[in-house]
Amino acid sequence: MAKIIVVTSGKGGVGKTTSSAAIGTGLALSGHKTVIVDFDIGLRNLDLIMGCERRVVYDFVNVINGEANLKQTLIKDKRVENLFILPASQTRDKDALTKEGVEKVLNELAKDFEFIICDSPAGIEAGAMMALYFADEAVVVTNPEVSSVRDSDRILGMLSSKSRRAERNEDAIKEHLLLTRYNPERVAKGEMLSVEDVQEILAIPLIGVIPESQAVLNASNSGQPVTLDQESDAGQAYLDTVSRLLGNNVDFRFLTVEKKGLLKRIFGG
Repeated sequence: MAKIIVVTSGKGGVGKTTSSAAIGTGLALSGHKTVIVDFDIGLRNLDLIMGCERRVVYDFVNVINGEANLKQTLIKDKRVENLFILPASQTRDKDALTKEGVEKVLNELAKDFEFIICDSPAGIEAGAMMALYFADEAVVVTNPEVSSVRDSDRILGMLSSKSRRAERNEDAIKEHLLLTRYNPERVAKGEMLSVEDVQEILAIPLIGVIPESQAVLNASNSGQPVTLDQESDAGQAYLDTVSRLLGNNVDFRFLTVEKKGLLKRIFGG
């Protein structure tokens, strides 16, 4: 039985697609057959982050409309076994996603995959609502700033009231908090909300804290999920997140200011 996980946020630019790519890649690295589905019709960034933009021939909307099948459309990742991408369309409107069409595609994917990661557009418009509607679990991505957290709180309201599970009066979507671009030094100066502040406001379980890191930008620019950079702090933090998502008990890292040694204090870095 496939597990459908939506990666969502209320605000744009918080690292949602980066997180979808990183989590999907981490699950595949752990041996689970995984597909990442881009729901951001009209923008389509997932294939860029995954470095497969030149391999896109057909897209999600083509499959919904019966213009192509999944075998023609799914892109197999060249670096990681068990990882596939279903790209979005750049030329269609978000209304091209119909509930019936999306359900049909997800049901078909569920026959072959253990995890279906739905990379949601930001906010609460049609594409975002479609991405969360069929979810079993949700990773709510937020930055440690007031506006981002407030918008995430709004998404939590949608998850509890607008999903298929809510309509059917079934068990609620399992919610997880993923905090990105976290900088302990700025938290200490009072320039950024702390992990505890965000948890207090949103009141959902914390699944990961991703440090502010140049590695994330480098990975995006090179078309490589940051999870593959296992030497980087961000790559390690995403792998920890995936491990928790799989039910493992993993200590949180990168939450405190790193104490610099004498040489670092003298020479910088």
